[in-house]
Amino acid sequence: MVLGRWSRRASARAEPLRELDPRAFDVPPDVAYFNTASLSPMLRRALEAGQEALRRRAAPWTVTPRDWFDGAERLRSLAGALFGGDAEGVALVPATSYGLAVAAQALAPRGRLGGAVLVLADEFPSGIYTWQAFAARTGAPIVIAEREPGQTWTEAVLAALDERVGIVSVPQVHWTDGALVDLAAVARRARAVDAALVVDASQSLGAMPLDMETVRPDFVVSVGYKWLLGPVGRSYLWVAEQHREAVPIEDNWIVRAGADDFAGLADYTDQFQPGARRFDAGQRSQLEVTPIAIAGLEQVLTWGVERIGPALAGLTAAVADRLAPLGLAPTAPPAERGPHILGVTVPPGAGPRILGALERHNCYVGLRGSTLRIAPHVHVTPAHVDALAAALGAALAG
Repeated sequence: MVLGRWSRRASARAEPLRELDPRAFDVPPDVAYFNTASLSPMLRRALEAGQEALRRRAAPWTVTPRDWFDGAERLRSLAGALFGGDAEGVALVPATSYGLAVAAQALAPRGRLGGAVLVLADEFPSGIYTWQAFAARTGAPIVIAEREPGQTWTEAVLAALDERVGIVSVPQVHWTDGALVDLAAVARRARAVDAALVVDASQSLGAMPLDMETVRPDFVVSVGYKWLLGPVGRSYLWVAEQHREAVPIEDNWIVRAGADDFAGLADYTDQFQPGARRFDAGQRSQLEVTPIAIAGLEQVLTWGVERIGPALAGLTAAVADRLAPLGLAPTAPPAERGPHILGVTVPPGAGPRILGALERHNCYVGLRGSTLRIAPHVHVTPAHVDALAAALGAALAG
């Protein structure tokens, strides 16, 4: 493939890519994969770690009691680095929905007091279902922040966030097109009206910094299989210190004090291990997949979010430049979207046809409503951007 119209300006924007290694991912060079927001490509080191873990699992006599704990604690430590260095606040959970359920149970008294739950319009379903169930249990109303024409999500949230609200549950970027929510501004308003703040960072953690000291959220949850480059089934919940004595949503053996003494497991106890460990899900050890999650987090931290974000911003900017002549405009300007996700609106009803045409050209993006969601990682090259632009041009012409 030729570089075509990959401009010098776009190349300059992507300069941080030179410090990162696209070959770290197990993606064939002829596949233009722009769908990390759905499922990240696999790191070669993660693939090797998973294969080794399966070989180890095939020989259970080699698994020691410490293996049930050490991998999980290594993972907790790595995840803590993304939450302001607070590993003690990290719980290992299987899904965003699980983490949100923990938050909802801990914050239930706010619901019984009548405080509303504020969410974004068109938010990811797990969050909506969680807070709908919360509302049914507590009687708390749900307030949906809708954007007016020309309004940002931040402006929509701030307009709706008043003394009626007891809980604000928002992402850092909207999952459909990467449009930003200014968490610092939302957090200031939430504190002013005494509302708890729950953040779904599934579409941002690992690609954008999360300023825990400024935002001071009550709970943050993120899946591991998107921008944290890990496996399905491993997610992370951060719990603020004031909530770490809350009642967990399940009772399992491994989070109890003394659980590492296998001979004494029948000596039951009401005491939990310290920090947010009480919120860990059962079977948290996940012997087969924990090494994959560790490899993913180690790679994110080695590269550094402060380098990953600008690299991905260069890629999404280059894509936007290439798609502009096709009449495909971003749903938000650069200052109002995350660096790693680009949404472009396609003609009504044309999305499935365009998606199919792209896949026939080995190009993969997401489709959310009438928005093509383009979400590269650092495996993407200028040739991939060329391929995407060419395939989209052919699809629109057809």
